[in-house]
Amino acid sequence: MLDYQFKKGELYSFITGKASIAIARRLQKKFNAHGLNLTIEQWSVLYHLWKEDGKSQQELCNATFRDKPSITRLVDNLERSGLVKRVPSENDKRINKIHLTEHALLLHEQTMLLAEETLKEALEGVPAEQIDLCKEVLQKVYDNLTL
Repeated sequence: MLDYQFKKGELYSFITGKASIAIARRLQKKFNAHGLNLTIEQWSVLYHLWKEDGKSQQELCNATFRDKPSITRLVDNLERSGLVKRVPSENDKRINKIHLTEHALLLHEQTMLLAEETLKEALEGVPAEQIDLCKEVLQKVYDNLTL
């Protein structure tokens, strides 16, 4: 029988997971404190639509690393909240393009400022070169496991 024992410091996935969860929780608290009826998951979809409006649900799956049922649920909720609308693709009526509403466009600046503030708090005291190195290492880990 194999007996794998990891040292505490070797469990990078737990460390990055904990950091990610802490950042998400802090940002959600900020959204709530500012009266924004928006979850972090919904915000992540809006974030990608702010970068490029009119993505398909499949493109949103790929961009957010979520499965189709999760994206469908998120888009349904965003649509009910008046933040997005589904528009059938001109080229393929089976595909819906997801478009931002005016209401969602108004949330862009406020939520991005809150996200930037949260990230600044999270990285307080971390030198820029360590942040760059961390990003490089995590990108390499991701590339190793997905390419």
